[in-house]
Amino acid sequence: MAIIGSIIKTAIDTIDTLSFDSKTATEHQKDQLRKLLTTAKDTSFGKYYNFLAILDHDDIIQEYQKIVPIFNYASINQKWWKQQQSNPDITWPGKPNYFAKSSGTTGKKSKRIPVTSDYISSVRSVGASMVKDLSNFDFPSHVFEKEIFMLSSSAKLKKHKRGFREGEISGINVSNFPDWYDTFYRPGKEIAAIDDWEERKARIAEEAPNWDIGAIAGIPSWILEVLKAIIEKNGLNNIHEIWPDFTIYSSGGVAFETYRSSFEKVCGKEITVLDTYLASEGFFAYTARPDTMSMKLALNHDIFYEFVPFNSDGFDETGNILKKPKVVSIEDVEKNIEYALLVSTSSGTWRYMVGDTIEFTDIENHEIKITGRTKFFLNVVGSQLSEEKLDKAILEASKEFDVEINEYTVGAIQENEDFYHQWILVTDQELDEKKCTDFMDKKLKEANKNYKVARQKALSGVKLIKISKEKYHEYLKSEKKNGGQIKTPKVMKEEKLRAYLKFLNS
Repeated sequence: MAIIGSIIKTAIDTIDTLSFDSKTATEHQKDQLRKLLTTAKDTSFGKYYNFLAILDHDDIIQEYQKIVPIFNYASINQKWWKQQQSNPDITWPGKPNYFAKSSGTTGKKSKRIPVTSDYISSVRSVGASMVKDLSNFDFPSHVFEKEIFMLSSSAKLKKHKRGFREGEISGINVSNFPDWYDTFYRPGKEIAAIDDWEERKARIAEEAPNWDIGAIAGIPSWILEVLKAIIEKNGLNNIHEIWPDFTIYSSGGVAFETYRSSFEKVCGKEITVLDTYLASEGFFAYTARPDTMSMKLALNHDIFYEFVPFNSDGFDETGNILKKPKVVSIEDVEKNIEYALLVSTSSGTWRYMVGDTIEFTDIENHEIKITGRTKFFLNVVGSQLSEEKLDKAILEASKEFDVEINEYTVGAIQENEDFYHQWILVTDQELDEKKCTDFMDKKLKEANKNYKVARQKALSGVKLIKISKEKYHEYLKSEKKNGGQIKTPKVMKEEKLRAYLKFLNS
């Protein structure tokens, strides 16, 4: 097998050496928009918004933004996506074979997002580009001989009465792996199709000694749980005792930093962590070079991007988008500005607000980092705390009190006329809740003047409780959010947070 690894490594390096791209990011994006509009011009959506006229315009991007409104899930689903569950050629040619059910981190219900065959091709295309960019890393050739462990949600999809199949996007992607993937993909489609998380985890732990893993991909919280189960089941000190060539971890779904120290404890040697931005709506970005966790936008893969400043130019104080927000394209983005992401894709998503906020870390390389969610913006009384700032406070508290805090939840609760922030931290280690509360409150005041002002006015206090990981997983199980690619909200609305607290008290 050594010769195979050498061949793959040489092929990756050769592809990178021979590739030559003379087009600018703006030119690529115009090409992608033109391709999308051309393909969908005869759909109901394309006719309604006169894609033919947009295609004939000198400035295709400007005309597209002028004619087609910005959509969120509620508006595009009600007017368009529901129709294509039964009818063809609504927002994209044909009927989607799949609908991805999101993990429901925002809103009360899971979203049902169309997944077309062209979307699946786009995901594979971005994946191929990510493999090509591995040439930027100095990985030894033997890594490419090894198997890849990918932890998805269940690949056993449910058939809807209208004919399409539905499940979470990771399960849909796994179910569409060609048969030859079975030569290197683990845990394999059979185990991936197990619905029950605890049963699937137990099967993985049992089969792990039979695998030779070089790379792992999945959401950090659930990957950690699986690695710990493998270590316990097989009597190991760390995962490298069973998978000595495990070298690459491809993270995604949530910010990795709050999990870094936990990964270091289950590993016997240093690994390379790559970040990915794979959502139900598309594979948007990935880490493409060493010494950064920032991700390169996929600009040439059937996706057109727009960016709405996540400030007063684009949103009101409650986090809702303005009726006429400022919208910029790739050539006008700036560093150190948070943007809400709009995408148009080959699944028939048009000027669709994904719900994530991003920030450009490198303009020349078109690299980004995810800073949070538009709805995970804690601003009930003007505190203006983004998910990035909340994560930073948790990291600082972890270091100050020498504890592992991977997961947390926070929200604003009203008592009489006043509000307070309620934190729920997940750790199995001892923690002085009062000292931690005071420390995080102080750090957030230092880092955010709006929070400091809010604490002097309507935000009258901060409360904090610590719960065990076992209790946390019991809560996730009660909410049917246990395992695979499930993400849980870091910022909760008051009603949901009260229900969480009630569960913990029970």
